[in-house]
Amino acid sequence: MTERFRLTLAQLNPTVGDLAGNAALARGAWQAAREAGSRMVALTEMFLTGYQTQDLVMHPAFLRDTMATIERLAADCADGPAIGIGGPCLREGRLMNAYYVLDGGRVTATVFKHHLPNAEVFDEKRLFSSGEVHGPCRVGPLRIGIPICEDSWHPDVCETLAETGAEILLVPNGSPYHREKLDVRVNLMVSRVIETGLPLVYLNMVGGQDDQVFDGASFVLNPGGRLMAQLPAFEEALVHIDFTETPEGWRAGQQAIVAQPDLWEADYHAMVLSLRDYLRKSGFSRVVLGLSGGVDSALVAAIAVDALGPEAVRCVMLPSRYTSRASLEDAAAVARALGCRLDEVPITGPQEAVGEALAPLFAGTQPGITEENIQSRLRGLLLMALSNKFGEMLLTTGNKSEVAVGYCTIYGDMNGGYNPIKDLYKTRVFQTCRWRNTHHRPWMLGPAGEVIPPRVIDKPPSAELRPDQKDEDSLPPYGTLDAILEGLVDREDSLADLVAMGFDADTVRKVERLIFLSEYKRFQSAPGTRLTRRAFWLDRRYPIVNRWRDGG
Repeated sequence: MTERFRLTLAQLNPTVGDLAGNAALARGAWQAAREAGSRMVALTEMFLTGYQTQDLVMHPAFLRDTMATIERLAADCADGPAIGIGGPCLREGRLMNAYYVLDGGRVTATVFKHHLPNAEVFDEKRLFSSGEVHGPCRVGPLRIGIPICEDSWHPDVCETLAETGAEILLVPNGSPYHREKLDVRVNLMVSRVIETGLPLVYLNMVGGQDDQVFDGASFVLNPGGRLMAQLPAFEEALVHIDFTETPEGWRAGQQAIVAQPDLWEADYHAMVLSLRDYLRKSGFSRVVLGLSGGVDSALVAAIAVDALGPEAVRCVMLPSRYTSRASLEDAAAVARALGCRLDEVPITGPQEAVGEALAPLFAGTQPGITEENIQSRLRGLLLMALSNKFGEMLLTTGNKSEVAVGYCTIYGDMNGGYNPIKDLYKTRVFQTCRWRNTHHRPWMLGPAGEVIPPRVIDKPPSAELRPDQKDEDSLPPYGTLDAILEGLVDREDSLADLVAMGFDADTVRKVERLIFLSEYKRFQSAPGTRLTRRAFWLDRRYPIVNRWRDGG
């Protein structure tokens, strides 16, 4: 009789620190697997604790609670399929990133992660010890090799598992999104399949955690690299995969291949999911933001409405004497198109009061950037007051170009609890607005159609803090600025590299200087969705005080 093995893949959304809630998700998946006749249900890397835990995982009481939760989960799920679940393990004084197999009411195997990532957003060598490479784990008729996440990015662990009798590879992951990440994963996993000749299950976490978004997009490969299943990106999914023993070895049966989003949709979905989860997991259900009539705040409003629904989004226009009639009209048009509330709180009176209070001290000086920043800080003050009074998280709306060069006011327009467009350069902001106007998906809670009027996208950007102000009065055109920033920030190009590409040396020096001078602002900025491999915060860590400049 032909042997069969049904494996349930649980692509779910855990919450860091919610041991009881994550265990409940695991029990729910186990129950569904039991009803489907599965022999095992697999969850992702560090699922029980959520990921990434950062230093929380080193707290003795947290570790004690985690280990107790593992034991209870094993006991509760004794009568049914085995469970594969990630979590920390403290053994002989060494803390390790582990994957547990629970079967028959007890822990039957514990696998330790061998390769610890320590680049980009990862600090695992600071937190964990490297485990020895483990052989395959037997579950029923099947010997399963379990390379944990980074272990599958190197050939040695998978080759050792194949040599020691593994019949399939199950790769549990906590792999965060960045642009074009899915192609990288698939290509690497195809390499592991070709090298070992084994079927491979790539199971990834989904959901937002602080700045990071886990995009799911799990998949199954048969030998030869044939795609047998593709789970959706950015959405939870529970899929049953049937493996059959053949004369050539175990093979996965065909399941649905869910189409994956293009880069524009993936970025947008990441921003929506990260904002939704950041609020949900931190206990907020409503947001407030300043809607200026400009493109950045319009995009953040659209993301917020798609994440929460229009009834949960309050927009506020805070006009000064420099606010144009067009900006007032554009803010109203955006709020109307999105179906969300728009309040107006003029700042002219508060601005005059502050000017009067400071007049004795400012006597004999010329008005300038200080007075401009007072306007921004008054807006931040009033928005924070609304946030406090009504329990609505304030969203900040600065794009990556502005955050990079400090074209933002600390304690002013930088006020807020989250910034979904923090890793989106200005030129991509424009295109993302156009994308949203022509695309609508079931996961969006906002209306379909043109939600950001073309006039908002096409007009010259301005902070409107003085008469006839334009961003390009003090910055290079955004097309030029963003190309230089991609070189200096994303690729770490030198001045000479960029000059060789045709950029003006003085302009590059100016941009580099602004980047370094603005480090203290970014250090105090709100977290925001990571979209690239070089997002500000964990991907790029520079000292606040830094006198070095590239001499070219």
